[in-house]
Amino acid sequence: MIELGINIDHVATVRQARRTFEPDPVVAAALAEQGGADGITFHLREDRRHIQDRDVEVLMKTVTVKTNMELACADEVVAIALAARPDWALLVPESREEVTTEGGLNVTGDTGRIKKAIEQFKQAGILVSLFIDPEPDQVKASADLGVDAVELHTGPYALAKGEAHQHELGRLIDAGKIACDAGIRLHAGHGLNYVNVRPVAAIDNMIELNIGHSIVSRAVMVGMKEAVAEMRRILDLVSP
Repeated sequence: MIELGINIDHVATVRQARRTFEPDPVVAAALAEQGGADGITFHLREDRRHIQDRDVEVLMKTVTVKTNMELACADEVVAIALAARPDWALLVPESREEVTTEGGLNVTGDTGRIKKAIEQFKQAGILVSLFIDPEPDQVKASADLGVDAVELHTGPYALAKGEAHQHELGRLIDAGKIACDAGIRLHAGHGLNYVNVRPVAAIDNMIELNIGHSIVSRAVMVGMKEAVAEMRRILDLVSP
């Protein structure tokens, strides 16, 4: 069965638009669990544009499924993650100018920051995944660093149309094979929704999908529990 991780960042984005206390991403996480989520993903950005330190603290006390904390390789947030001890640390690139994460980590060009963060998490017993573009060199470099998983960036696939759509799916399939041959877990995420998720879920050896914006958007209409349950039903039809 494909594991479904729910990214609750966009719930916090709505809250932060008014700098108030609602909607609470912690409540959203609980409802996502009730809807069938296998994990809760949250991104503590350096600029704290959505998830706040308080959210991390409370989530780690209340989430009963696995926790997947996204973060950049910045000393401050790495220290917070080490103290919080999520099940997974998902290392991502980060720019204050971007609306959301744009592109994967440049693992092949690592100057030592990624390697250092991985070593710190490994020493703390925290599993590590890298958010990367579906490029063979990036997958191989990630495996060489000893990560537990790679999360393939599905943004270009989600935006592509026609022949380009099939081309991007092919890139994901090829990168997934390299990851599996290297003995690491295969995850994917970014831009996946109720329409385009099936082909990605059907990729050989795909273990986990992390989805946020489309589910939070759907939750505005039908509620978080039902929005997650709808995606869970779609994935269950794909899973062997």
